Amino acid sequence: LDLGGVRCTLSDTAGVREDHSTQDIIEMEGIKRARNVASQANIVVAMMDATDVECGQAVLADVLEHSLSVSSSSIDDDGDQQQPLEAKDVLVVMNKMDLLAAATEANDKVISSESSLQIGGTYEISCETSDGVDVFLDALTEKVLAKVSSPTDNDNNSNAAEGAIITRARHRQHVKDAVEALRRFDSLSKQGYMALDMAAEELRLAVSELGRITGAVDVEDVLDVLFTDFCIGK
Repeated sequence: LDLGGVRCTLSDTAGVREDHSTQDIIEMEGIKRARNVASQANIVVAMMDATDVECGQAVLADVLEHSLSVSSSSIDDDGDQQQPLEAKDVLVVMNKMDLLAAATEANDKVISSESSLQIGGTYEISCETSDGVDVFLDALTEKVLAKVSSPTDNDNNSNAAEGAIITRARHRQHVKDAVEALRRFDSLSKQGYMALDMAAEELRLAVSELGRITGAVDVEDVLDVLFTDFCIGK
C-alpha cells in the first residue's frame, strides 16, 4: 500500500472481541493473531461500530494493554527491541455513521483524541455512502509520513517525506552497500566503453541491495532508462 510515497504493509485482521466473549476455537485463534499483529504494528486503524462504541473502547483498551505486555520483552525479526504500540499510534474509525438516528447520538458516543486513551485521532465514516473516507485517508497518510520523518523535519514544517530515518541495522547495512556500489558505478561509468560491463554490474548490485529493503526491483528497466536517456561510452 502506497501512502504519500511510503510503502506500507497492510494487515487486515479478524475482528477483536473482549476476552471470554466467544468459545469458538477458530474465532479465538483469529482474535489472538489479530492482537499479536497489532502489537507489532507501527500504526493501528481500529474500526468500531458507531452504534456500539462502548464495546469498541473496551476492546481497544485491551489490545493496547496486550501490546504493552508483549512488546516490552520481544525482539523483532531484525534483532531490534520491539517497541510497544502506543495509544497515539491508534486511529479510531467510527463506521456506520449513516445508521445513527441523530447527530446528537453520534456526539455522545464517538470518542475523541482527548479521551482517556489519548489516541491519535477519531474519524467518522460510512462505508455505505463513502462519507468521511477521503478525510480519513488523508489523516492516515499524514500519520505515516510523520512516522518516517525526523523530528527536525516536523519542527521546520518541511516535507515529511524527506529525512527518512532508518531504524533497523539490517536496512542500514543494505543502504550503505548500495551507496558504495553507486560510487563504484559513478567511477567506472566515466572510464569509457571498456568499463561499461563492470559499471552495469555495480548498478545491479546497488538495485539489489535496495530491493532487499523495499522489494524486488527490475534491474533491466533501470538499465533501459539509463542507456536510453544517457550517452554512456560515447
